[in-house]
Amino acid sequence: MTVALALVTCPPDSADALASALVEAGVAACVNIVPQIRSVYRWQGAVCRDDEALLLIKHRADRFDALRDAVLARHPYELPEIVAVDLDRGHAAYLDWVVRSTT
Repeated sequence: MTVALALVTCPPDSADALASALVEAGVAACVNIVPQIRSVYRWQGAVCRDDEALLLIKHRADRFDALRDAVLARHPYELPEIVAVDLDRGHAAYLDWVVRSTT
């Protein structure tokens, strides 16, 4: 079973609650919170700059849809960033733990 890493940005004051909800719902085995990043992006024709937190979410690749839906249900943004990459290498025992820790 493949493990993936999802990247989600959010307001810093939402990060802990969102991370906890994903782990408690069983769609993520672990979420690391990088508390301070600066995002520069184009939104509705303007260049924006915001301080955000970055969530690094380890999950089963075959459960991405459930993870995405859980993020969308709780995320404060109109269009949240939710992207994922499959992990083709890693410490086998850790990857097995991710699979066992998610539903």
